[in-house]
Amino acid sequence: MNFDQLADVMRRLALEAGDKIMEIYADPNFEVRSKSDESPVTEADEAADAIISAGLRAAFPDVALVTEEQSDSHGQNVSTFLIVDPLDGTKEFINRRGDFTVNIAYVVDGVPVRGIVYAPAKDRLFYTDAAGVAVEESGDFAKDKVGPVAPIKVKTPDNSALLVVASKSHRDQATDDYINKYNVADSKSAGSSLKFCLVATGEADIYPRVGRTMEWDTAAGHAVLTGAGGSVVRFDDHTTLKYGKADFANPFFIAYAPGVDLKKP
Repeated sequence: MNFDQLADVMRRLALEAGDKIMEIYADPNFEVRSKSDESPVTEADEAADAIISAGLRAAFPDVALVTEEQSDSHGQNVSTFLIVDPLDGTKEFINRRGDFTVNIAYVVDGVPVRGIVYAPAKDRLFYTDAAGVAVEESGDFAKDKVGPVAPIKVKTPDNSALLVVASKSHRDQATDDYINKYNVADSKSAGSSLKFCLVATGEADIYPRVGRTMEWDTAAGHAVLTGAGGSVVRFDDHTTLKYGKADFANPFFIAYAPGVDLKKP
């Protein structure tokens, strides 16, 4: 893989998809339907997916592609692949809360090594550069010119006063019970893969997910967090979360900054 090309292509496609998503977001009458699993899907999911999948297939025709919106891609048995969630946080989008993201990642041998997370309504853009270092870009996000970038890094946690981030739309008693095992100074809610990025920037120390997710929900944020010095492990045994699993379904997991004294379930 040419990582310079990958970084350029992922950034451009994420921004193009973000533009399309925001165009639909501005329409008060955008269409919402239910998928076979009863989860919502909008025309923005599908339009963004069309942009990203076409661009990735053109640039990297020999690399397997898994994308949430194309169910025929979900039966692949792959360990090295591109994986896309064109609009993570569809419920946030529908409810006009802004915490939705475009997610593209590259997984090698089950490990997300590169990723981009773009929150167009929040004007936040996080990605791994060609070397795998996590950065946040600011500025006007021009397609053909990278703006100011700053490396991001997890902070050293204080286990007596941890900063926790949890799901906005899927927070439940099991999540709260686990969070209560820690000494928490502040707890915030955020939607979509932004939670990984908040740990990556040091705005949070730990993000526990005691609920269903799929690999396309997490791979890009996982790559960004890894590039910032963080880790993502399974909830049950604290081993590294791997990718390319059957049906691309995740177990419960914990994303965190090294130094957090992880508690057992």
